[in-house]
Amino acid sequence: MTQLAPEDRFFRIVEDALCIGCGLCEALSDNEIKVGPTKDGSLRPFLDRPLDAGLVDRIFEVCPGTRIASLPDTLVDAKTETDLVWGPYRQILMTHASDQDVRFRAATGGALTALSLYLLESGQVDFIVHAKASKTHPSFGAPHVSRTRAEVLEGAGSRYGPTATLIDIDDRLAEERPFAFVGTPCDVTALRNLARFDERVDKFCRIMMTPVCGGFMETPALSKRVGEFGIAFERLASLQYRGNGCPGPTRMEQDDGKAVEKTYLDFWGEDESAWSLPWRCKICPDGIGEAADIAASDTWIGGAPSPEQASDHHKDPGSNAVLARSSRGQTLLNEAIEAGYLTAEKSLSPRDMDRFQPHQLRKKLALGARLQGIRHAGHLAPETVDLRLEALMAQNTDEENRSQFEGTVSRIRAGKAHESRPQHSDAIGGAAHE
Repeated sequence: MTQLAPEDRFFRIVEDALCIGCGLCEALSDNEIKVGPTKDGSLRPFLDRPLDAGLVDRIFEVCPGTRIASLPDTLVDAKTETDLVWGPYRQILMTHASDQDVRFRAATGGALTALSLYLLESGQVDFIVHAKASKTHPSFGAPHVSRTRAEVLEGAGSRYGPTATLIDIDDRLAEERPFAFVGTPCDVTALRNLARFDERVDKFCRIMMTPVCGGFMETPALSKRVGEFGIAFERLASLQYRGNGCPGPTRMEQDDGKAVEKTYLDFWGEDESAWSLPWRCKICPDGIGEAADIAASDTWIGGAPSPEQASDHHKDPGSNAVLARSSRGQTLLNEAIEAGYLTAEKSLSPRDMDRFQPHQLRKKLALGARLQGIRHAGHLAPETVDLRLEALMAQNTDEENRSQFEGTVSRIRAGKAHESRPQHSDAIGGAAHE
């Protein structure tokens, strides 16, 4: 078998549609790799010079497209329970931000924002690494470092778009100061992977938190959707996906001030089947943030708000289901409640999570067969560690597993899991660093 050149091996991750644009590969490189937006609205790596084979080896060890693991063994102990679907946890609570302004601004109940504020204002960390809306590409997110309450609040609310949250992580680690990290499950996976090789991660990153993630709409589909509401995507000045109520309106604004607001259901529909998700999201075995200390989700029965909830910004003030997976996550959760940053409503079980997140349940059951299909079709598939995929497959009928397997193979052979190698002519600049 011919040995692939380092650049060819590296770009297999992109060409087999496993790149999510987190930015970690740029952080690991010495200016060889630059992650930036492309003309088709993705965040992808571009090469400024040839790659060393050792760098590519390291990227394959840490990239969330090539390795996805549950909570590290060092954070699991005798008090940790492990649910077949929802993974490791020590406590699950329905909760919300006690500050009603924080709760209203947030995408759901403001739990992750409130926890970030508590960590910062109690002096446990010096800053929060998270995301906010991009200034140059409003549908994107951008990495954000918050050292004040106002900066944390600037990043409140969901970002359903490409975000290179880890692109500056080496700079943050170089500060050698305690910090907290809030990112997607992919981002947390990448940071946990990095911790296996860089001791600074566990030394300085005191807590990792994530929202339970259903993926995001690809830019071509988003552009079409915005256009259907009378907003020119190329003139988009701001895009608020959620917030100002639960789920709050989706607000689109042009550079001339023209603005349109639509309810969550009007914009997104009742399930993710209409979202035009990236391939990496469709084959994600961990949208529930198993590697995080804290994971927070929506709490709508059936996975979507009712029409009444979606149409009235004040109808549902918002509550999060918070899974404290590690002992430090549990300690943080209860300290924040004791300090008045969070209000606990009631205890929950993994079966409550099934009712709140049925799409995550369905995906978790399907992913073992999907990953088998990817490998059968000759594409790269992520290595998975402690995600119980075989046991989950055993919950399905043979027909269900065969359908997922054959459907995945068919889509790959139809070219639906392939991207062209990024060229500098594809780049449009901005957005990755801000």
